[in-house]
Amino acid sequence: MKEGDAGTGGLALRDVTIRLNGDRLIALDASVQPGEVLTIMGPSGVGKSTLLAFIGGFLGGDFHATGKIIVNGRDVTALPPQLRGIGLLFQDALLLPHLSVAGNLLIGLAPAVKGRAARRASIEAALAEVGLEDFADRDPATLSGGQAARVALMRTLLSRPEALVLDEPFSRLDVALRAQVRELVFAEGRKHGLPVLLVTHDPADAAAAGGRILELG
Repeated sequence: MKEGDAGTGGLALRDVTIRLNGDRLIALDASVQPGEVLTIMGPSGVGKSTLLAFIGGFLGGDFHATGKIIVNGRDVTALPPQLRGIGLLFQDALLLPHLSVAGNLLIGLAPAVKGRAARRASIEAALAEVGLEDFADRDPATLSGGQAARVALMRTLLSRPEALVLDEPFSRLDVALRAQVRELVFAEGRKHGLPVLLVTHDPADAAAAGGRILELG
């Protein structure tokens, strides 16, 4: 599959091929511009998780991958995950149970934010942005599924990513919450001017994203 060049902005996967034991699992050339969503669809077992592992920088040693990952004109293929500028959202919120909501957000906060007051202000502003004012000191165990998803989103955005990659992030939410969180995530991506790559098997997710769709398998 081949898509147009992303130029110097956005997220681009250039001639990406991933093999396992010599068998080709993925062959993809695609790009997504800032503020846009590209959806990659396919049934379970087609290689979606493998592709995400390659993009995120944690592909297992059993796989052989070639091609490049370009973020805003920067080749990040050989960089460790924390230096790629790619924010990841998964099926589960993955909030740490021994930390408060604020503590979980502090983990994601960009190092450039210095000083206790500035860091606290950033966290409170992030929570207010998603309607969770006064939630900073809450125990994650007391959050609903939708609230936890919003905290996970803001933790990712507080790290100031240059691109956002979504791994079935709505699949564990009920129908009403799913629509609400979907709308929030895509709106935040547009607001922050992030290229968003959504991986899903659900046509409703793809329709809500409103962008181009590529099918694996």
